[in-house]
Amino acid sequence: MILRLWSGWTEPALADAYDRLLTQDIAPAILARRVDGLRELRVLRRSPQELDPAEGSEFLTAMTFTDLAAVSAFTGGDPSASVVPPAARDLLGRFDRQSRHYVSRAVFRADDGQPPGVG
Repeated sequence: MILRLWSGWTEPALADAYDRLLTQDIAPAILARRVDGLRELRVLRRSPQELDPAEGSEFLTAMTFTDLAAVSAFTGGDPSASVVPPAARDLLGRFDRQSRHYVSRAVFRADDGQPPGVG
């Protein structure tokens, strides 16, 4: 499994608008593409109180894919390329130009403390 992480930052006044765009339009549109190998898309937000208020809010998307070929299918080629629609670019002060990818090594669940398939 591949975990793809991408971050974007907004000014405080634009954070709620970007939140709505990301959760109501962009994320559903990504899922509607039915990219083979895309397993999950999470949207996370850190409020300005947790950051330097001048930085605004940070939004993190965490996507899981079966493999890098699935990531490439999502991006249209280069697996590290950011996928940032024009409407999002209008609201973001800055964003990662490339996404970060990690290979999932183990998953531990609070209910059993064991990775899947152990015990």
